[in-house]
Parts: sequence; structure tokens; C-alpha cells
Amino acid sequence: MLLAMLSMSVMLSGCQHTASSEAQSSTMSRNSAIKSLALLEQPAAQPRELAIEQWTTRSGSQVLFMAAPELPMFDLRLTFAAGSSKDGAQYGLAAMTSAMLDEGTQSKSVDQIAAGFEDLGASFSKGAYRDMAVLSLRSLSQPSIRQPALDLFTEVLSKPSFPQAELQRLKNQMQANFDYQKQNPGALASKALYQKLYADHPYGHPSEGTEQSVAALTRQQLQQFHQQFYSAKNLQIALVGDLTRAEAETIAEQVSSALPVGRAAEKTASAIKPVASKTEITYPSSQTHILMAQLGIERGHPDYAALYVGNQILGGGGFGSRLMEEVREKRGLTYGIYSGFTPMQAAGPFLINVQTRAELSEATQTLVQKIVQTFVQDGPTEQELADAKQEIVGSFPLTAANNAAVVGQLGAIGFYDLPLTWLQDFTQEVQALTVEQVTEAMQRHLQPEQWVIVTAGPKVAQKPLPPAVERAIPSSSERQH
Repeated sequence: MLLAMLSMSVMLSGCQHTASSEAQSSTMSRNSAIKSLALLEQPAAQPRELAIEQWTTRSGSQVLFMAAPELPMFDLRLTFAAGSSKDGAQYGLAAMTSAMLDEGTQSKSVDQIAAGFEDLGASFSKGAYRDMAVLSLRSLSQPSIRQPALDLFTEVLSKPSFPQAELQRLKNQMQANFDYQKQNPGALASKALYQKLYADHPYGHPSEGTEQSVAALTRQQLQQFHQQFYSAKNLQIALVGDLTRAEAETIAEQVSSALPVGRAAEKTASAIKPVASKTEITYPSSQTHILMAQLGIERGHPDYAALYVGNQILGGGGFGSRLMEEVREKRGLTYGIYSGFTPMQAAGPFLINVQTRAELSEATQTLVQKIVQTFVQDGPTEQELADAKQEIVGSFPLTAANNAAVVGQLGAIGFYDLPLTWLQDFTQEVQALTVEQVTEAMQRHLQPEQWVIVTAGPKVAQKPLPPAVERAIPSSSERQH
């Protein structure tokens, strides 16, 4: 989904654009089409009101639509419950199926597909994550361009041929990526952390698979996965742009009817809380990567707003956070330290990520645990809470500042079955929070003694912490100046 996060981001997806008065013409060259698409990357002038419409296609796909006539463009986002949590024993199957969609259809080669979107000035993308697989199309909305772009998109979605030669090419690329990961201590630590945190749960294996599992994937397995999970009843459709309701319905029906009806995939099983553990990966580097995690919350949990605000103060708010102030500013132990909840269909991780000098890794871990323990026990100050609210509410309009941002939000709202008013509700919840509510939420979900810790770095003699350098902590308004 929607959205890999080190911080608990309220933004489910995002880009930026501004409204334009540029008129449509009956014909448009490839270069001018691409130029018009680039307008979507410019910042919006003011917040947008979200008037979301909802319906179900005849084949059973759920649709969320918002008309946005400011630009002659539209964004389409398809979200399937077809992420790596559905891999079963074939690790990497969801990722490879997604990667192969535009590598060839029954009538077009990979080069013809790429040229087709380029000639129309349309943008196509896809990806697979733990919960979901996503396909996106951005195109001009005038029918002479919209329809051929949509036809090509629908063909790529519904008629992939999974050519053997391209499958082998992607396998080779993945094997090269696995070799690279062996030289990346951060990647090694992340992979080990998810295995320790989730064990045999569907989130526990690498989304991209392993060297052995990817090598063993077959074209038939990809075809079967596509047939089962890329189905109408397993699909959430999000549409935003210069479209009427009737045009949006036509687009949704074309996409949905091109797929097997199928059925909705089962929800991912709940994760079991792991026991505290520490794993040390020996790696010849000057620094040690430290990942510290616990199970967090699932998407849609009622404590989301309180935890988001609490984490903003603890480690998600940049240079003003407690962790950054204590670990970087006062001790000089790292260039950056970040924490965050990543809510998913099942409980996602709460993660703290930091790199530090190898000889100070043990002392850094102890310091971080102490900071978290103090924060969970005592909660934020009134001033910290006020500053966090100001920053969150002030930046919140960016989550709906452009079509790309909104279509990502709608995709997540639909996939995670959130209220249509979720975005508006969130800011109201944030503004109403008290210190006690934030503290109680952090205490319910974080156990300072129950860390799953993974480090990757050299084995060296450890040193004590350097002395702290005390300094005044500026407010958020002071930091902005």
C-alpha cells in the first residue's frame, strides 16, 4: 500500500500538483501530454474538499470516486489483496506476479507496452507490498487519449502472458539484488527483524522472496496466482480526476469486467506477540545498524491518532523529537534516529531505526530503551503536545493536495475499510487529544522491556556513552524559523 514507512505516516500516498486553466484540444502530441502530466507535481494552492462517491460494479469491485475537474487529467488506482502475505510457501510469488504484468500480453511485447503508454503521454506503475498489489494509471481525460490508455491498461491487467524469457530476466535481476543485499547491513538487519518479529506469520518472510524461492518460481504459478487474486471481488478501485460520475462508472466497469469474478481474499491472520530477543549479525563495517521493534497496531485501530501524535513527539517529528534530541543533538551518536508505527491489515511493526559507531552500539541501545521507557511512563509535556498538534494539523492539507495524493488515500480507505470521512475525522481527533490520552495509548501498545532487536555490524570492544551536552529545546514555531 499503501503506503513502506519508518514513521507512522497519516499520508497514505502522495505527490503534489496545482490546478490549471489549460484547455483541452482535440488532438495532443506526446510531448504536450507529458508536459500536462507534469503539472500534477506542482504544489496545490489551497486545501481541497473531498466529496467522495462510492458504489459497486456489476462484477463486485468496490469503487471510490472523486471528481476533480481543475485539470484535464485523471488518476486510476487498483488495489488487490494480493501482496506477499498471500505467497503461501512460494516466497516472492506476489512480487514476481506484479513485476511481470507489463512484461508482455497475449498480443504485445514489453517494448510495445512501454511505447504505447509513452505515445499517449500516460503513466503506468505497479507494485506489490505485504498486504496488497497496486496498479496505477495517470492519463489525460479527453476521450481520444483516455480510452486508448485505459484499453492498454486493461489489457496489461487482465491478459498478461508471463513470457518465459522475461521471467528468467527478472529472476536474474532479483538474484543480482539478493547479492547486493548481502553487502548491505541495513537490508540484512531488516530481513532478520521481520523474521524474528513475525516468525511463521505471513509477514515474516521477505516480500521479494529468497534466492531459493525465486529461482523455483514457475510461469504456471504466476498464472495461477493472477487468476486467483487479480479478480473483481478482490479489487478496490479508486478514481480521481476530470470525469463525470457516468464516465467513472464506465471506466470502473471496463476494468472490473475484464477480470474473473473470483472472490475476496481472506483477511491476513492476527500476528502473535513475539518474545523479546536480540540477534547480532556480524558485518565488517565502521557503523552498526540497530533495529528495535515491537508489534504495533492494525490499520483502523481506534488508538491510531493518539499513537501517531505520541510517536511524532517520541521519534517521528524530525529534529524536534525526543530521540533525535537525546541521541543526536546531545550525544552526537548518529546522523538520524527515527521511530514509527506502520499499521497494516494485521498488526504492523513499531520500529526504531538508528546507525551509530560500532563501539557505541550497546550504549546506544540502552539509551534508546531508557528514552522510550521514560516517555511511555510519563507521556509528553503539554508544550510538546501543542507543538505536535500544530505541526500535524498544519501539514495535513498536503494529504489531499493533488489527484495522486487523493487517489492513494481513497485506495487505502477502500482497502482497509475505513470510513469515507477518515481524513476529516483524523484532524478532529488529533486536535481533541489530551496528554493523558496520548500517554495511555502509548502505554497500551508499547512494552519497554519487550524489544525484538537486530543489529548488523562488527564485533568490537564497547565504550561508554559520551557525556550529554545540554541545550534548550526550541518549540515547533522556533524550529520553523
